Amino acid sequence: MAIPQRLRRIADQMQQELSELLHRELKDPRVGMITITGIEVSPDLAHAKVYFTTLDAETRAETEIGLKRAAGFLRSQLGRRMKLHVTPELHFHYDASVEHGVELSRLIDAAVADRKPADRKPE
Repeated sequence: MAIPQRLRRIADQMQQELSELLHRELKDPRVGMITITGIEVSPDLAHAKVYFTTLDAETRAETEIGLKRAAGFLRSQLGRRMKLHVTPELHFHYDASVEHGVELSRLIDAAVADRKPADRKPE
């Protein structure tokens, strides 16, 4: 069984390699500007959840379809680059945490702006 530190190193290297592959080698027009936000590798190294985000939320579904279609190509390229005994099967998932963070920030800003000046403490 792989230790968590090794899994973390493998996930970090996979993230770097996938980012480069997506940028330089993947020619699918459905996959535009995306960012790999994280990777979780299963303890047996058979599966990897790849979390991504896009600049344009409207093309999210199309991007996900493109990534799923390219998963085999990306997996084979990862196998060549990383030289693992078993290259994990890639499962792509949209990471909505960035959108949630922006929404929370907007709500906090709105709540602070709604406070009356008398409610604020002097500095």
